[in-house]
Amino acid sequence: MTEPRVPGRAYVVGGAVRDALLGRPVHDRDWVVVGASAQQMIEAGFRPVGRDFPVFLHPLSGAEYALARTERKTGAGYRGFAVHADPSVTLEQDLQRRDLTINAMAQDEQGQVIDPWGGMRDLEQRVLRHVGPAFAEDPVRILRVARFAARLESFRLHPDTLELMRGMVVAGEADALVPERVWQELARGLMESAPRRMFEVLRDCGALARVLPELDALWGVPQRADAHPEVDCGEHQMLVLQAAAAAQAPLSVRWACLMHDLGKARTPAEMLPRHIGHEARSVRLAAAVADRLRVPAECAELAAVVAAEHGNVHRSLELGAAATLRLLQRCDALRRPQRFELVLQACRADHLGRGGDWPARPYPQEPRLLRAQRAALAVDAGAVAHEAVRNGATAQAIAQAVARAREQAIEREERGGPASD
Repeated sequence: MTEPRVPGRAYVVGGAVRDALLGRPVHDRDWVVVGASAQQMIEAGFRPVGRDFPVFLHPLSGAEYALARTERKTGAGYRGFAVHADPSVTLEQDLQRRDLTINAMAQDEQGQVIDPWGGMRDLEQRVLRHVGPAFAEDPVRILRVARFAARLESFRLHPDTLELMRGMVVAGEADALVPERVWQELARGLMESAPRRMFEVLRDCGALARVLPELDALWGVPQRADAHPEVDCGEHQMLVLQAAAAAQAPLSVRWACLMHDLGKARTPAEMLPRHIGHEARSVRLAAAVADRLRVPAECAELAAVVAAEHGNVHRSLELGAAATLRLLQRCDALRRPQRFELVLQACRADHLGRGGDWPARPYPQEPRLLRAQRAALAVDAGAVAHEAVRNGATAQAIAQAVARAREQAIEREERGGPASD
């Protein structure tokens, strides 16, 4: 198949231009086509895929080509738009509808950058600034700006943009966000190098209280200074999240870190700064968040285990073999050993995510529990059960025999002996 000719004029736009100017790797390129109709694109061999506006896939590369368009607000939320796309729409008009100036640049086929809205200036000054008043028409842009703050850690949010975002929240635009889109943006922001900045921006504009009120409620809640020199529960949550990011933890671990202490916001005032029983409250709140935002099962399940057991993991150096085995079983560590490693990653981040000298302190609980897990897994449970059956044991006695064998293996591991006979 010969290379198809793009009707009209094609420009690389958005993130590819921004990242190239920042010296960052460019993985995907989006194109805008000016001066062409949908019919001309189809006749040139491009495949239409856009439902809400005209987007086409290149028949060879699969790259996305969108017709230049303008948008007009017609209703609440991010879907309430009327789209106008025809050959008369200019590149400048198309770029004007974008969110931030640094995302409103284009590059022609000769490599020339077209920058009608000051994106290069804001790149140089490290500023996140909205293109124009149309920014306020799409509430998803609140989440996107917060996510870009997490990605571009050295950039500051322009005060006019922050004020505009606050006005959007007051006007109820954030309430129109659908769960899937909230999760999508949060998940992407969580995987950036400075995820705490996403939540700081969302708090500053008031949106966090709308999309994640369970998390927002943690700020201002005190905890014991001896265990938490940072004192504030919200600050602790951010330190834990950053510790997970520094360890390059996967999304499920970062989400578990974000959810693990939600119950502290529901601690009775007379109990503060202690938080007895916060684990069970955190499990319930994390489950409610997961249901509301339709969080993927692997993230929701890991968050539930970490919320329930992080305190027990922290105290595990005090546990004997039997209690250690019960902890492993509650974490499903013997059936899902790889997931247990993720549980321990989140618990290590919880240990490190504190003020004072805590980030420099070791966390021996993690290697000790991994050794106990390996010792328990090394037991041939089938052989133990077979021997118990031969001796006429009941089902309960068989389970007890397997548990005893695993406890003995953990004890041998603790003494430095072989994990199994």
